[in-house]
Amino acid sequence: MGALLIMVLAFVGYIVMYQLYGKFIGNKIFALNDNNKVPSVEFEDDVDFVPTKKEVIFGHHFASIAGTGPIVGPAIAVIWGWAPALIWVFVGSIVMGAAHDFGSLIISMRNEGKSISEYTSKYINNRTKYFFFFIVFLELWIIVAIFGLVIAVIFNMYPVSVIPVWLEIPIAMYLGHLVYKKGANLLQWSIIAVVIMYLTVILGAYLPVSMPSLFGLSSIAVWSIILLIYAFIASVLPVTKLLQPRDYINSHQLLVAMALLVLGVLFASFSGNLHIVAPAVQMNPAGTPPLWPFLFITIACGAISGFHALVSSGTSAKQVRKESDSLFVGYGAMLLEGSLATLVIIATTAGIGMGLTTGGETLLGTAAWTHHYASWAAAKGLGSKVGAFVVGSANLLGALGIPKAIGITVMGVFVASFAGTTLDTATRVQRYLITETFPKTFKNKYISTGFVVLVALALIFSSGATGKGALALWPLFGATNQTLAALALIVVTIYLKGRVKWGWLISAVPAVFMLVVSFWAAVQNQIQFGANNNILLVIINIIIIISMLWVAFEGFMKFIKTSITSNPDLQKSTSSL
Repeated sequence: MGALLIMVLAFVGYIVMYQLYGKFIGNKIFALNDNNKVPSVEFEDDVDFVPTKKEVIFGHHFASIAGTGPIVGPAIAVIWGWAPALIWVFVGSIVMGAAHDFGSLIISMRNEGKSISEYTSKYINNRTKYFFFFIVFLELWIIVAIFGLVIAVIFNMYPVSVIPVWLEIPIAMYLGHLVYKKGANLLQWSIIAVVIMYLTVILGAYLPVSMPSLFGLSSIAVWSIILLIYAFIASVLPVTKLLQPRDYINSHQLLVAMALLVLGVLFASFSGNLHIVAPAVQMNPAGTPPLWPFLFITIACGAISGFHALVSSGTSAKQVRKESDSLFVGYGAMLLEGSLATLVIIATTAGIGMGLTTGGETLLGTAAWTHHYASWAAAKGLGSKVGAFVVGSANLLGALGIPKAIGITVMGVFVASFAGTTLDTATRVQRYLITETFPKTFKNKYISTGFVVLVALALIFSSGATGKGALALWPLFGATNQTLAALALIVVTIYLKGRVKWGWLISAVPAVFMLVVSFWAAVQNQIQFGANNNILLVIINIIIIISMLWVAFEGFMKFIKTSITSNPDLQKSTSSL
């Protein structure tokens, strides 16, 4: 199957399924009703609770859930072949990921904008809340620490991205000032802001910035400190000051990048230079774990990711201005992420074959792909994942006549910008989480955010001055993240069991599937951790497995006891769409 045909079929499929399945879930299952009060209006404070136009909150939500997830996951999973990766991204995003994100969002909107771990106590019980809290806290702890490292690594790999990424901040803040304080036209000025940002991209291509080692700290460690200071500031500012306008710009940046990639696929295909050079299926590449269950753990964002439930219930639910907007934000953003993951698969299985320069030699076709994906060890490093996407994408942009240096800068900025969004959103969500769970201790947002940043720094420097301590817990992330997705779906299922006859099936089937593959992967990891005598990971992973089984058991028992008439906050509204 050609790259162009894959892209067209996938994109058409996403549009059709949004109109059919997405609107069915919104209208018939969740009964969206704009007469219902939403947290952004009920608790409006111009800091966290802010009623926001759906186009703006869509951009903020998408940039927050995307990050580097839909890039690095597919970029490594294609080692098993393009077909399994593509099928999982397409089916997973429509049936599982979008339902998971949308369900988490609307339930939070109907529960005062509280995070999923908080409203778990309402729909299951208070005991379960604390098991849920452990998994969520662990996931966010790793994310905040690791994404500081991710951006630092990207800055080191692509010094050309440094100036554009940092200049985006004042551009976004001025856009927010114009729109919210001066009443300027949002679309007009956001387009101007994006144009200015791409001018900074050109500037960055000619003015790369490399961070030196300072005070005995590696350059990565120095960047990590700077980035977490930024995350502290960004997460305590009102969302209208920086996060919303910055992410709105990022959403435009995404559309531009995706449009360029789509055009690149078209031009390269019509010129006969674009061919899929990866195998369709490769069950046993050198050194890889088994495709089952690890494909479904490796590709999270782009198909389904537990982190999305935290964004949906942690920040987006506090900003959506009416229930009907939630479908576009929650369901639509996930399908757009699936579209991005599809383009990543094309870039890493076809675009990379247009030319990979290594050791002064340029490899083409299958030789280029095989060199990069010769083994699990060769493909799984962060630099390798990002590099495969950036090189493949730059090749596609080259089909449009864009110089490779500019193409690499554009894609490097794109990756770093979205990683930055995940960093500050995760910091903000972690603040909400510990404030809701321990309100007396962490009522002050500066104290709670300071705690989040300090524990992340402690993890980062747990291995010394290299700043790579977060890598110690990184092997836990995949299974933990997908466990969280399964548990979120369990909560959604119980919520729906009390409302719509058989409607709970739309979340129950994905919940069972994700619970099985997550448990399977966690057990496989436990065997590997034990074989490597990694006592820390063995202990934490056991706690994760116990938490997973506990929440699943409690959820199942609650599911059995729940009927349509037994739910205390039964919604009898009908759809207004």
